[in-house]
This record gives sequence, C-alpha cells and structure tokens, in this order.
Amino acid sequence: MKFKIFDGERDRVNLKRIGIAIVVIACLITIKDEILWNLEGEEYFTDESSYNSEDYGDDSCNVVKIQMQGDLFTFEELYASQEYDVVSSESIVDAINQIEEDKSIKAFVLEIDSYGGLPVAGEEVANALKRTNLPTVALIRSAGLSAAYWASTGADVIIASENSDVGSIGVTMSYLDYTESNQENGMTYNQLSSGKYKDTGDPDKALTGEEKQYLLRDVNIMAENFIKVVSENRNLDIEKVRALADGSSMLGQMALENGLIDKIGDLQTAKEYLEKEIGEPVEICWFE
Repeated sequence: MKFKIFDGERDRVNLKRIGIAIVVIACLITIKDEILWNLEGEEYFTDESSYNSEDYGDDSCNVVKIQMQGDLFTFEELYASQEYDVVSSESIVDAINQIEEDKSIKAFVLEIDSYGGLPVAGEEVANALKRTNLPTVALIRSAGLSAAYWASTGADVIIASENSDVGSIGVTMSYLDYTESNQENGMTYNQLSSGKYKDTGDPDKALTGEEKQYLLRDVNIMAENFIKVVSENRNLDIEKVRALADGSSMLGQMALENGLIDKIGDLQTAKEYLEKEIGEPVEICWFE
C-alpha cells in the first residue's frame, strides 16, 4: 500500500505570510520503502530547452541562468498532478551537462526560489554543481530552504537578498492519522503484512512506539547527512552547523553572519562576481 506523507508546510507558510508577509519554513523528507518523504519546485528544463538572451533578441551569451523554482523532486512526472510548482533534479543536472558541452559558455547561475524537496534531489543538484569545472553561483531569491539549500551548497558562491529566507537544515516526516475518523465511520483497519514494520506509516493505523523509533532512526540519520554536507560544502565547523540545524530558517544577513551564504545581493551581484571569474563582461541567457 502506497501513501504520501503531508507535513502541513504550505499552511504554516501561509500563516506566516498573513502575519508578517515573510515566508519562512520548509522541510526535508526522505523516501523509506513505500513512504514518500515529501518536500518542495517547477520543471523548466527539457530536451528541447534552449538559450534565450536577456538582451532583447541577442542570442550571444557566455553565462547561463538555470531556474530552480518550486518543490524539488528527483523527476517531475511523478508529481505532475500536484497543484503547485515542481522542479526535478534530473532536469537541472541535464541542463548543467548541456551547458558544459557548449564551449562558448563560461559559467552559470542557479537561480533558486524553493522551500525544499526530496533529499536525494538536493544531493543530486549539489553534486552536479560540485562536479562542473565552470564557475557557479547559487542565487537565492525569496527562499532557498531545506533540500533547496542543500542543492545550493554545491555552488562556488551563494548569494541571497538580506530579505531572502535561507537554511532550514533539518528533516521532518509527518502524516495524518485517520484512525479516529475511521472509527467514527465504522471502519476497522485489518493488518495483513509480511512483517511488523511493513505497513508502518499507514494513515489508517496509529504508530506503535517501535514504529516511531524506527522512523525517527532514519530521520536522525538523514539529518546528520544534511549537517555533514553543509559542513563540507560550506567549509564550516560541523558543530557550528549542528547548532544551526534545528529546522529553523533565517534571513539573508543572519545567514551571511553564520556562513550559510557568501554575499548579500542579487543577479547584478552575481554578474559582477562572474565577470572577475571569467575575465570578461557577462551576458546572461537562460533555459526555459
């Protein structure tokens, strides 16, 4: 039996938008057996993707901008029916590979606006950024949280606005328990499983104490993996990262002070940085 875990992330974000007009919080979830540890992006890159110059029809460019917007998954098709934007690590990695084959491209910018996603997806994007020999910038706009932040750590430099929401280093796994509702409707859950953990997390049954510990075991392992990646990719002391890894996010200036980003700025800041790196004026085009 397959099911999806919902964590109430969007409700929390909407509440904070109403309260202070700043979007905060995200989550990171892993996949365990038949459990989908859900998180957050939008598909922009296909085999038919092409460069489009920002300079009103001038097709020449030396830097490509890749957009990572929405919930970040490994591939989009599985989540195409969702009512929100998704983006796949598969398509982003493919875009990076295409860019590397074009000798006229000297660098690229990963533009991020995402509240998180699957941990494997964040890992795949971060690894692709680390593998490339081209200078890379992760540009966080309104949010680069959880799996999206994990992805950004693979870039040479992370730039964010002082009003950007950054970090949310942590793991969550949550789902709705329908047992009381089922009882009110006269329905009874009958377990037919090959092992006591096989139907763990089924929303039609309550978690046992053993099942909760079993799931928390993997939550903690994934959280530690996240901490290690941030420590290594950002060259930060692991205990400092561990102290920050309470799942909370922070605005750009605080993220800068804590070493989670490198610069406060925007796309122009990224251009100025890349001009020094590639030794020539930057002309940006993008995938769509």
